[in-house]
Amino acid sequence: MGREVQFDDEGVILKLTGVARFFAFKLKLKMPYNTIKSVYVDYFDAPQWMLRMPGTSISALHIFEGSFKYADEWYFLSYENRVPLVIIELEGHEKYKYVIFEIDDPVRVASDIRKCIREL
Repeated sequence: MGREVQFDDEGVILKLTGVARFFAFKLKLKMPYNTIKSVYVDYFDAPQWMLRMPGTSISALHIFEGSFKYADEWYFLSYENRVPLVIIELEGHEKYKYVIFEIDDPVRVASDIRKCIREL
């Protein structure tokens, strides 16, 4: 699928592989635990007027990879299907307000992230 979630002592790392990292212009994204405000799984429709900065989008095919700006907030999007996605809301992150990505078993991944945050 092109994405994997890793955990270390400081935070959650979204690692992009294959074509996803090429289109997103990014290899990985680190989210310190103390910046994660909420984690949930839901569908997400990117607003039509999001600015790619840098990123790749083919909205008719639901493909979004990279950094986007909308309503003065930064989003990192990484998905290519209309499926339930992991949605992470951040507060105090150096750049992003939301990180939204597709991954196998998003419910388990979201649960693992919440579990790591609770254990701190």
